[in-house]
Amino acid sequence: MSAPTRAAATPVADVRLPLRLPTASATFVVGIAGYLGVNLSPYMIAAAQEGTGSDLEAASWLVTGALLLTALTGLGVARLCAGARRRPVARIGLALAVVGFGVAALVPALIPAGLLVGGAGAGGAVAASGAALAAFRNPDRVAGLNGLANRALITVILAVVPLIGLAPLNVFGTLALCSLVALVLVAWLPATPAATVHAAAAVGEAVPIEVPPTGTVRAAAVPSRTVTVAGMVLLVVFALWAVSEDSLWAMAGVMGADQAALTPEGLGIALSGATAGGLIGTIALVAIGDRLGRGIPLLVLMIAGGVLKIAQGYITDPTVFIVVFIVWNSIYAVAFMYFVATAAALDADGRWSGPLLAVYLVGSALTPVIGAQLVALLGYAGFTLVLGIASFVLAVPATIVGLLSRRLERAAREVSA
Repeated sequence: MSAPTRAAATPVADVRLPLRLPTASATFVVGIAGYLGVNLSPYMIAAAQEGTGSDLEAASWLVTGALLLTALTGLGVARLCAGARRRPVARIGLALAVVGFGVAALVPALIPAGLLVGGAGAGGAVAASGAALAAFRNPDRVAGLNGLANRALITVILAVVPLIGLAPLNVFGTLALCSLVALVLVAWLPATPAATVHAAAAVGEAVPIEVPPTGTVRAAAVPSRTVTVAGMVLLVVFALWAVSEDSLWAMAGVMGADQAALTPEGLGIALSGATAGGLIGTIALVAIGDRLGRGIPLLVLMIAGGVLKIAQGYITDPTVFIVVFIVWNSIYAVAFMYFVATAAALDADGRWSGPLLAVYLVGSALTPVIGAQLVALLGYAGFTLVLGIASFVLAVPATIVGLLSRRLERAAREVSA
């Protein structure tokens, strides 16, 4: 039997795609190409210095400008990537990246222009790949696999590039080559699903809700306005969280040397150990999938991360500093993937996962400056205390949005069943 009733929204069947090698590879590689400049930024600064003959400050600002263009372009085209223009945006962006970075690699006089064009093009790849992540089922496992592929490939690239040298041809050529490979794979980038898990929310009409023989009424989907607010909140929280996390990352070397007598070799162990810890965390997320939900894991991870950030400001032993740093960064890596999964689960078309990674870049691009200012103003203990409190405060809205994304997913699965 059925009973007519007014509902803010009715869930539709989940139309997300199963994970397949061609579509997954295209999504991950396009994302890696878009984010590669962020990971290679120290090498880019060195190459820019050599190619242009500029000082460290000028080269740093040039690379920062390119990364900011990546972030702003990604935000600007994110809405297009949640629609039918996802592949064209990715193609245009990657083509610009190939041309821009290629010119920077081959023509030293055009390095500034080439980096800015390449950085802007990379933004299209970041937005397109982020939106494509939402097209797959089980966003938690997909986010983990994406993080695993990203860290594994980036680790190899970071190790190989210094071996061949940090000349402009090698560094910027690597960026151009990776963009070219991603451009070839764009054809397999998953398109926007035919409907989202809450598509009917936009209708806003009275619809019948099926009442099973037990007499229980199937829960209506969350109204589209609520989902929109949740998505905006998630983007703001993610940007602020990026500032708190990357500020500590940027200041870790200086802070460790000043208060814990951390040597350059010790810093290298801390950074490489943090990468390894992040890999282990993403593997665990792939194995766990969505069995733990998202809200509670985000709450636990962000609180634990906040405690470790505060502790970092009081440690005076170098070994303890390294261990705490590695554990903190491992937790950060898993929390990052849960943020990506939450954004992907909110909308199958990638309305929120598309701009998410670009928002992170906006939040993290200026963190060396922000971190240095906070340290100068508050000292190391005050600096880490502020970062820890920020994690505690941001954990509340992140948890709420994580729970909401899980509710949307369950509603879609019920309808599919």
